Amino acid sequence: MSEREIISVYRYAAALVRRRLMWDLHLQSWVSRKKLKSLKNLYQGKKAVILCNGPSLNEVDFDLLKNVYTFGLNKINLLFNKTDFRPSSIVAVNPLVLEQNIDFYTDTSIPIFVDSYASTLGLQGGENRVFLYTSDIPSFAKDCSGSVFQGYTVTYVALQLAYHMGFSSVALVGCDHYFGNVIEPNKTQESVGLDRWHFDKNYFANGAKWDAPDLMQSERSYQRAKDNFENNGRMLVDATSGGNLKVLKKVKLTDFCNNDID
Repeated sequence: MSEREIISVYRYAAALVRRRLMWDLHLQSWVSRKKLKSLKNLYQGKKAVILCNGPSLNEVDFDLLKNVYTFGLNKINLLFNKTDFRPSSIVAVNPLVLEQNIDFYTDTSIPIFVDSYASTLGLQGGENRVFLYTSDIPSFAKDCSGSVFQGYTVTYVALQLAYHMGFSSVALVGCDHYFGNVIEPNKTQESVGLDRWHFDKNYFANGAKWDAPDLMQSERSYQRAKDNFENNGRMLVDATSGGNLKVLKKVKLTDFCNNDID
């Protein structure tokens, strides 16, 4: 490694430490940690469903979820003009999503978990708002009051929160796990025309910026979550109608909600 490369590594490490210290000294850091501590294992023994953003989300029978805790993700609010269903909470961590949807996060009364970056966009603390600190170190946070790893998909953050909150059984729905031919994963790009890969055609549409998905890295995150759930006597399954995710056991949402799973 050259001297220039060594200096670059130290600068990167110093930047990470500086970012962490700045957040740790922020008032909302302490407030959010206290809220997260109060949620630790609060739902022990219960089940939860994570609403992913694929087109198949439109096929979900939301009546099945009336008595189930649900995590909505990112722009789940685009679903609200189609149904009276509302998720129990919402998770959003991607900077572009936060920027594009900040007005909703500011106005909603639904509990939200958002990356600390949202505080730089003017989002203030509130009874229904919890800020998360995200780390670049690959991990699965069993306690989210310190930090979480984004894992290349907001779903992974929701899975860490579900574990933190004590849910013993968690199912994904709307996880189609398909975005056409992704040439450059993780690269920010501008959308062309209407959105074919999410449950709403306006999700990322007509020039909106979005980060191309990295399905391989996402699968590694799902596997890591599955291992942590199962190694601790918990269940993680995929109740998506169709979909291309092979890492998790496939079940029917009706069976999951009715406890009819072997």
